[in-house]
Parts: sequence; structure tokens; C-alpha cells
Amino acid sequence: MAYDRYVAICDPLFYETTMTKEACIQMAAFSWMVALFYAMLHTVGTFAMSFCSKFIDQFFCEIPQLLKISCSDRYFLEIGVHIIGACLSFGSFLFIILSYIQIFRAVMRIPSTQGRKKTFSTCTPHFLAVSLFLFTSSFAYLKPISNSPINLNLAAAAVYSVIPPLMNPVIYSMRNKQIKAAIRKCMCVHRSAFHHG
Repeated sequence: MAYDRYVAICDPLFYETTMTKEACIQMAAFSWMVALFYAMLHTVGTFAMSFCSKFIDQFFCEIPQLLKISCSDRYFLEIGVHIIGACLSFGSFLFIILSYIQIFRAVMRIPSTQGRKKTFSTCTPHFLAVSLFLFTSSFAYLKPISNSPINLNLAAAAVYSVIPPLMNPVIYSMRNKQIKAAIRKCMCVHRSAFHHG
């Protein structure tokens, strides 16, 4: 989406020739291949471990929790998980940031304030949704596994798995005029009830 917005805003005359069906398929295929590679690494690592316990102090059976109950020497596995996860997260975020830097530079050259406002309102929801997902998942996956208290692990998993999907519809619908009007109406009703109560 960041690249799509970048082409649409920075090179609008070449949008049709750049964002072809083939280009979209290639980008989606590349994303799936990277995700598949990352999942394969985790799967191979999981089958190579032996476990001391059958119980996971977590809502989900994810790699950090499996590493925590492993009897195997997990130092290199843990380091590998952190390095590969950090590279993928940082690489994705860096690509998005670079795209948005180019977009914001192009937007600042737009003479009309209305045009700048419209462009920012188009890009901001995607940037917020991706940032929220990357920051919460980075916190959940990149903190030290062995030393983390159980409550922190549970909170991190809840934040990472609940907050981004919950906030996505809210973030993306903030551009919808009817949603904005409904939120204003609810806030006015809530404010008047608070003052009368």
C-alpha cells in the first residue's frame, strides 16, 4: 500500500504503467515467499527442539513461548529468531518510511492547503495501522524471552493480537464522513449526559 500511494502521489502520470496487475501479483508473491521462508525457519527450529513441559503460559502457541519451554540449548535459536524477526520488521518499516518520506516531500510541494490535507488524509490511516501493528508485534517478539515475566508476555500477546485488528476498521473509517458525524453525535450526547449527570 505504501508503494501504491507513493506511485499515485509522486508519479501520478505513470501510475497505470507502474501499478499493473503483474506488478501487484509480483509484490504479493514476494511478500508470501518471505512469510513462507520465515515460517519454514520457525517450523524447522521447532521440530529440532525438545520440550520440558507441555504447558505454555500464554494465550497462543507462538515461537517465543515454545522457546521458553524448550529443554534444548536455545541460545542460538533465540538469537536467530530475534535477528530474522528484527530484519523483517525493520526492513518492512524502513521501506514504508522511505515511501512516506517521498510522499510527504511531494505533498509539501502542493500549493493548495486543501490538496495537501486530502493527500495526508489518504496516507495517514495506512501509516497508523502499519505502525501500530509493527510496534506491537516488535514488542511481543523482540523482547528477551527468558527474562520476561509471565504477565508481561500475556499483556504483549493481547496487545499485539487484539489492538491492531481492533483499530484497523476505526483508523480506516475515520475518512468516512458518516462515521465522523456519528462519532461527533455520540460525543455530544455523552458530553451532555455528563454535564446533566
